[in-house]
Amino acid sequence: MSLLEVAGLTTTFATERGEIAAVEEVNFSLEAGEVLGVVGESGSGKSVTALTVMGLLPRPPARIAAGSVRFAGQELTSLSDREMRRIRGPGIAMVFQEPMTSLNPVFTIGEQIIETIRAHERAGAAAGFARTVELLEKVGIPSAAERMSAYPHQLSGGQRQRVMLAIALACRPRLLIADEPTTALDVTIQAQILDLLLDLRDEFGMALIVITHNIGVIAETADRVLVMYAGRIVEEAPVAGIFDRPAHPYTRALLASAPALDAPLAAGHLPAIPGTLPDPRHRPPGCRFAPRCELAIPACSAALPPLTAVGPGHAASCIRLGA
Repeated sequence: MSLLEVAGLTTTFATERGEIAAVEEVNFSLEAGEVLGVVGESGSGKSVTALTVMGLLPRPPARIAAGSVRFAGQELTSLSDREMRRIRGPGIAMVFQEPMTSLNPVFTIGEQIIETIRAHERAGAAAGFARTVELLEKVGIPSAAERMSAYPHQLSGGQRQRVMLAIALACRPRLLIADEPTTALDVTIQAQILDLLLDLRDEFGMALIVITHNIGVIAETADRVLVMYAGRIVEEAPVAGIFDRPAHPYTRALLASAPALDAPLAAGHLPAIPGTLPDPRHRPPGCRFAPRCELAIPACSAALPPLTAVGPGHAASCIRLGA
């Protein structure tokens, strides 16, 4: 049995113009200790998928219209908010985007980590303080005991991201979801955070989902990759398969958009995918990527292509595989 099993997941939002599907028929599984990368442009449905798994979307307007989310054999979609709070922390934890807005500016970082510990465990003041110092040391905060009294605005971006990791790890989760963990960090700090995530995965024995739009982050961290576009998974593969044998035109376009050190820029410009993601209220018929795809033919607009196996553990959603 997999640690996490997501089957046929469809999440919708009620709007003034009707119900809109942000995520449609998403299927994937995650084994204990595995690192799963989820990549795609902003608006592809990556964060909504994670927030659905965590049970953190406000209902309404959000609604799980179909599908199943099973964690360690337990169905999560039918749990109450109170029951989900028991899963969050020791079961599943999440590092959110933008640590400056995720941390409370009027409480010290020590208070915020201790609050997380005491919300899930019976820990006295002394034990909570000691655990918090230990966590801050694990995530690489220097002079951890002194930093307990610091407020978020007194820390650098990289340090705030480390504090968010400490909060997520406070209850030793079995699964950690990191949503854009390196956003707004410089390249050196990005590398440090990614190395830290993998070190903590090994130390805690937890599974890890890394959500990003940066294909380089996927190369550094993931064992397996999901490529999402317009609310659906368009390709799934081991990380080597994504980089060595990308099958879906969207995946190939993402890879081509990443600058290469050994290739000169054409006319001084980075390659880009033409067009934009479709409006979720008016998504095109058939393949969602067809209006932006240079390989598109009329048949692409006839029906949504299913995920088709192209190798061991490798599948893509395209009628022109191999073209």
